[in-house]
Amino acid sequence: MYLAAGWCGGVIVPLNIRWSALENEDALKDCRAVALVVDKAFAATGAVLAQAIPSLTLIYADDGEVPAGMQGYEDLIAAHAPIPDAMRKAEDLAGIFYTGGTTGRSKGVMLSHGNLMANALNALGEGLFPGTSVYLHAAPMFHLANGAAMYSLLLSGGSNVMIPSFTPEGVMQAMQNDRVTDVLLVPTMIQMFVDHPALKNYDLSSLKNIVYGASPISEAVLARASAALPNVQFTQAYGMTELSPIATLLHWKEHIGEGKAKGRQRAAGRATLGCEVRIVDAEDRTVPYGTVGEICVRGDNVMMGYWERPEETARALAGGWMHTGDGGYMDEHGFVYVVDRVKDMIISGGENVYSVEVENAVAQHPAVAQCAVIGIPHEAWGEQVHAVVVTKAGATVTADELIAHCKALIAGYKCPRSVEITETPLPLSGAGKILKRELRQPYWENRERRVS
Repeated sequence: MYLAAGWCGGVIVPLNIRWSALENEDALKDCRAVALVVDKAFAATGAVLAQAIPSLTLIYADDGEVPAGMQGYEDLIAAHAPIPDAMRKAEDLAGIFYTGGTTGRSKGVMLSHGNLMANALNALGEGLFPGTSVYLHAAPMFHLANGAAMYSLLLSGGSNVMIPSFTPEGVMQAMQNDRVTDVLLVPTMIQMFVDHPALKNYDLSSLKNIVYGASPISEAVLARASAALPNVQFTQAYGMTELSPIATLLHWKEHIGEGKAKGRQRAAGRATLGCEVRIVDAEDRTVPYGTVGEICVRGDNVMMGYWERPEETARALAGGWMHTGDGGYMDEHGFVYVVDRVKDMIISGGENVYSVEVENAVAQHPAVAQCAVIGIPHEAWGEQVHAVVVTKAGATVTADELIAHCKALIAGYKCPRSVEITETPLPLSGAGKILKRELRQPYWENRERRVS
């Protein structure tokens, strides 16, 4: 579908399979989608979405009988002649990729054909995914890190191996059967994979490289992974959807030997080919080496903007640089270290969770007077969504009731896993803004970085 959309001159909008139907309905309406392709697993959800959006054409792409109200993918192919390549240009829109919204609603990241190809070529130039690669798509392809890898593999002549979803043993089985050489996993997946008791039962000798990203990896997990897979090289990719998605790479050599002795395994790497990275202060001025500021990126991989959100686009791309919202510093050798987040975002199990979106859900409960959502450390997921709630006078609510309330409104992975209920007002700045740094402090003190 990625390739077909580009060929015919359309725009692909991959939907998040973990979102609720309401969240995906909002995305479809926002971009005014005209067709939705579903398989057996999502046929029922597709029918619900089509009821909410009558203009949506449903296409069923799977084996078995085509459900009522849908058109069969194979039937459409049989009934139509091939069409010529629309010959889209580099500056033409290729896809809209929805990411969590800092204002409580998802934003559509517009990526051009040029953006996607720039990232694909940058990765190949760095030595990732050569023509000999057999790459396993274990992470979901609506996540651009995994979806974008496909473009590099198609350009290099490598092979793509698909599995329906991530499970440790499913990954092991695919690696053994298809002699997989490369895979991208988020740190939570790596932890589940290398700690699984069945690891020793599979032949993983073909595996050469694990690329990890989406969130920092703990040194403990990295050490266990290296010990369990001594012949595998680990490469970190740091970036975001708005960057198509790679900004920096930390090559495998920096994880061992001299690089490790210098502490570089804790870095996010150096600017990848075709990218420039700088660290700026609140006035957008470049700060000295070793000084924490906001990480900014410039290059042909930087997005076109946010779909129909010119003001947010202008803020994000001020001065021609993508402002990532991540706090970090750069050393004199160009290595970037991510230490905090400027924006209120939590990364749990490799998924971005914007605190404002969760707060909007929590605040809809009638017992809630005030709330704040923060990320706290979690051994398995990296970060855990935690809500601090002030109840209205005379009102009572339990943590379980609040969590159940949120699950009816937003995707399960976004919902708080823990809730602190208090009658004490939350700390405020002079401007009346909740001081989330003070709420996070007890959980993150004595840690080198305030992201996990």
